[in-house]
Amino acid sequence: MGGMPLTDMPWWRWRSNVRSALHMLSDPVFHQDYWLAGLEGYGDVTDAVYRLVEDTWLDNWSAEKYVGTIFRDATEAALVDTAVLRVLRIMHQAGADAPVSAYLEHPGWPEAVQAAREAHVRMALSDGDDPDVLPVSLDVLRIMTRTA
Repeated sequence: MGGMPLTDMPWWRWRSNVRSALHMLSDPVFHQDYWLAGLEGYGDVTDAVYRLVEDTWLDNWSAEKYVGTIFRDATEAALVDTAVLRVLRIMHQAGADAPVSAYLEHPGWPEAVQAAREAHVRMALSDGDDPDVLPVSLDVLRIMTRTA
């Protein structure tokens, strides 16, 4: 998240959290190397889901509501809505406290990952960032979204 400044969006901190969650959810190599390996500093699937929906309430209404504040356009919003629905469906079936492996082995996981990838790529490119770099740690995300 180092290209275009996210702060050009009114609710850029929320955008940063959504982007972080989508980035982690969209990367199967990251899932294996960080989440399954239990590396500190990156949370787990549940942490990513909460970052995705906690402040935005995207588990209750459409991302379309946030076009112009969190999302740049209706295409970003639609892609995020698809990703949220697919990821939440799995979370409700597996359980919020399920181990990472329960998510990764779920038959719907590849579709959820693909939806998250499409949303992540669109948002990263819209912000002038490379969508293929590794996700930043949660500590770095906190520093990036810290208020002065």
